[in-house]
Amino acid sequence: MPKANELKQGTAIEINGEPYVVKHIDVRNPTSRGATTLYKVRFTHMKTKQKLDETYKSDEMLKAADCSRCNVQYSYQDGDTYYFMNTETYEQYSLSADDLEGQTEYLSDGLEGIIMLLMDDAALGIQLPTTITLQIVETPPAMKGASATNRTKPAKLTTGLEIQVPEYIESGEMVKINTETGKYSSRA
Repeated sequence: MPKANELKQGTAIEINGEPYVVKHIDVRNPTSRGATTLYKVRFTHMKTKQKLDETYKSDEMLKAADCSRCNVQYSYQDGDTYYFMNTETYEQYSLSADDLEGQTEYLSDGLEGIIMLLMDDAALGIQLPTTITLQIVETPPAMKGASATNRTKPAKLTTGLEIQVPEYIESGEMVKINTETGKYSSRA
């Protein structure tokens, strides 16, 4: 049973006997003393795809949904459908772009470490690895002496994702991105 402060994007939770998956988490830190951190969570129902917004205190316990998990590798995209392969049984799973809302920009060919959520052998969603490595395809030129400051510049990655990177990073470099925050983590 996870606590609210342990939730991650893609975590499966049971609410009122129904399976939901975490799509977005907004952390609110109150400024008054003694106030607890609040987690505003957007869930999507695993079967009906209805959205549900809930707010939890950091120490509230939630019930994990009864679904199985398996390790998969991202294979390819065909239109709005994304295909994954089980790394142990080589079974194929497919999910639509709507099922992967907010996660498609992190998928690159052959990406491993993805956990597929299954209920009754039907694919419901994925949990991405905490960090992934992608190549920068377009960014303004690096500046001399830029490592002394904490300024950033925009960079476009191979998947189309745009992030802010330090000024000393150049086009063609491999960088690590935190999939939970969507921010630059380090050079790869």
